[in-house]
Order: sequence, then structure tokens, then C-alpha cells
Amino acid sequence: QVQLAEAGGGLVQPGASVRLSCAASGLTFSRYSMGWFRQAPGKDRELAAVISWTGDSTYYPDSVKGRFTISRDNAKAMVFLQMNDLNPEDTGVYYCAADRAYGGSWLSAKNVEIWGQGTQVTVSA
Repeated sequence: QVQLAEAGGGLVQPGASVRLSCAASGLTFSRYSMGWFRQAPGKDRELAAVISWTGDSTYYPDSVKGRFTISRDNAKAMVFLQMNDLNPEDTGVYYCAADRAYGGSWLSAKNVEIWGQGTQVTVSA
């Protein structure tokens, strides 16, 4: 059974840092590009970061570029999202995702094959 399990969300103050982790099982991890999406209340799910199969290529939208860093450990079948200098606009449910493709298809959540259950991140004073 394919499973993505996120951990690390919570309530933090503006300017704080949070590290999310995602453990994958039931799939050949190194054959999947991995990413993080987020969804704020009343909004569509949007891409926060994506990393290629070997980790040598990453992409971030302008809204998080310079503050978020995605990384992966293929030996442990895990992917991480380091989020720094958080602001209230970063609040939402963060989903770990996996897909065999890497590229522009990641810009739309409907193209992604596998999803985790999500973890809540709330940034509030």
C-alpha cells in the first residue's frame, strides 16, 4: 500500500521556522519526484516546492522562494520542507505529494499521482 505520512506542523509565530517531514512507503521512492502543496481555507491547493528524483533540481514559486527549502533522503525514503521567516499567508494544510513526472505538470495539483493526508501549519501572533 502506497503511503505518504507528513509530520511537523503546528502553531508558530510570524518569523518562526518549521520543518516538515514526509515518510514514503509502498513505492520505489527514487523513481518519484516529490513535492509539497499547501491549501489555505477557501483557496485552491497550490505548489510550495518540488524536487526531482535525485534531488539535483528544485522549483519554488515566488511566494516562498528564498524562505522554503525542499530536500530528500532517498536512502530513508523521506522528503523535507524547511520553512523560514513564516508569515500568516503561509497558514494552511501542507500536503506531501509524489509523481513520476518532474516539470510543469507539478503546477497543477490535479496532475499529481499520490497524496499524503496533510499537516496543519498555522502562523499567528
